[in-house]
Amino acid sequence: MDNLKTQGISMPKLGLGTFRMQGDTCRAAVESALSIGYRHIDTAEMYGNEEAIGAALAAASVPRGELHVTTKVWHENLAPDAIRRAFDASLTKLGLDHVDLYLVHWPSRSANWGAVFETLMKLKEAGRTRAIGVANFTTALLKIAVEDVKAPIACNQIEYHAMLDQSKVLAYLKAKSIPLVAYCPLAQGRFASDPVLAEIGARHNASAAQVALKWLLDQDGVAAIPKASRRESQQANLDALKITLDDADRKKIAALSKDKRCVNPGFGPDWD
Repeated sequence: MDNLKTQGISMPKLGLGTFRMQGDTCRAAVESALSIGYRHIDTAEMYGNEEAIGAALAAASVPRGELHVTTKVWHENLAPDAIRRAFDASLTKLGLDHVDLYLVHWPSRSANWGAVFETLMKLKEAGRTRAIGVANFTTALLKIAVEDVKAPIACNQIEYHAMLDQSKVLAYLKAKSIPLVAYCPLAQGRFASDPVLAEIGARHNASAAQVALKWLLDQDGVAAIPKASRRESQQANLDALKITLDDADRKKIAALSKDKRCVNPGFGPDWD
């Protein structure tokens, strides 16, 4: 498994997303993923599953130093005191003395970004999170965080897949050596029925989804966190790493329409 080095941490390029996983189902999924080799687990206070993930981490015999755990603060909790309360609650539920990455889950139009990142940096300085970052930030918001506030942003986690153009944000992140962590990397199942990806997959003895995932993971500075609750799906995502796409494959994928955004809540930003 390749890792991305960013702001003093080493993050596996393929992780497990856990949105909409709850309770025993979530715990079993994380235990399964850890048992077959996953070391990057992604959660958030809003997912309501940090306790289940904490139980899975406690039950696993994986040394803490080998794990990468990300969690996030909700956009309604971006006042400094609220961030600290949310962070303490997340750490308690996860049963950890630190997380590897703590993200602003969504931007808020009312946030004081200087105060937000100052609070996050204090958590980092105290060793309670090894790095800080953002999610769902546009290039305009990234410029505020990186250039105005000068926060040590370790990643921007955004929706990114073969049917959504993120070239503008990608270009900015690459220029600043900040990784992109792709959520919804399989476009919530839309790839399964795509004939172009299926045809490429057939030539590689792989599924359309595996082709789409490998296309992402082949990109420099890009990690992906597909959600997978079943062991078979988790293994299929791991097996995508074995595929070798060629230039002809990439050309066909580049020609796919790139306008399918799966996640677009009313409180979200004005996308680039």
